[in-house]
Amino acid sequence: MKKMKSNSSNRKVNVAVVGLGFMGVTHIKTYQQMKAAKIVAVCDAVRLPVNGILPGVEGNITGSGALDLGRDVKVYRELADVLADPEVDLVDLCVPTVVHPEQAIAALKAGKHVLCEKPLALNSAQARKIVQAAQSAKGFFMPAMCMRFWPGWSCLKEVVAKKPYGKIQAARFRRMSSMPTWSKATYSSGKLSGGALLDLHIHDTDFVQFLFGRPQSVFSAGVQGSKDSIDHVVTQYNYPGGPAVYAEGGWLLFGNFNMSYTVLCERATLDFDLSRGADALIVTEQGKAGRVIKSAGGDGYGGEISYMLEAIRSGKAPTVVTAQDGLSAVEICEAEAKSVKTGKVVPVSRS
Repeated sequence: MKKMKSNSSNRKVNVAVVGLGFMGVTHIKTYQQMKAAKIVAVCDAVRLPVNGILPGVEGNITGSGALDLGRDVKVYRELADVLADPEVDLVDLCVPTVVHPEQAIAALKAGKHVLCEKPLALNSAQARKIVQAAQSAKGFFMPAMCMRFWPGWSCLKEVVAKKPYGKIQAARFRRMSSMPTWSKATYSSGKLSGGALLDLHIHDTDFVQFLFGRPQSVFSAGVQGSKDSIDHVVTQYNYPGGPAVYAEGGWLLFGNFNMSYTVLCERATLDFDLSRGADALIVTEQGKAGRVIKSAGGDGYGGEISYMLEAIRSGKAPTVVTAQDGLSAVEICEAEAKSVKTGKVVPVSRS
């Protein structure tokens, strides 16, 4: 495990958020609630705060009104200026996927810690370059795979490991949204965003591997949109000997964003549906009535960011999700895309 000198537990981690669209705003709101962090800089080529005020933006899970960043936060238009700023410890990349490799590698070479939004890259070859850069970098790198930290989801890792309800026999994950209305030209182009497969469905692909490891192969059906975009996908992840696992995701929904799962264990069913609000997670054990399991407050964004800040402050590299995990998720999605296009079962090659 890579270690580095601890960033004193009493000192705040100085953060620069790069990319001030929906996800950048979401991360800023999260950092503003963290005692361990201080936003010292923001960067965007177009969308910038005026007198410390950043206009709000709407998204599929959260939205916000205008954000007060304060007049002391430095404002940059170019990443190079962020990387030249000695005050910045952590660079949080919330930029379009197409520039992730270039910007992540530049930040790592500059000696910064890096939190990079998913997907890691548009293809595994580019993602592998980030992994290689992270292996030799001074700073830590972590892909922002927020479902590994999401309340009501992260607990499934223990269900797999400790089997409190017996062995998992089958699992279904579902993530549905309308096409993002922000940066629509970017999201509608598979060459810029990777489409719903890489930008949305990858959350569940990564979560499946988080729980069960890399599948042996995948079988996918989907809907291909314009501009090389796969807008809807249903995938069966093949694990010899079980469990039976599949996931569905896409941007063809008319209505509110929703994410859900159903996990079938030997002695219980675990069912999560975001539309139920505080009652999202219901566990029904054999011979008993279903009971609501109240999750801790917050969301996966807070969980992942808090975890990254603690890694930096402790000097211990992140292990819950790594650059290699980010690469693996892209590789599995590539196999899914090939399956959609060929109609065949596609092996998941070794990373």
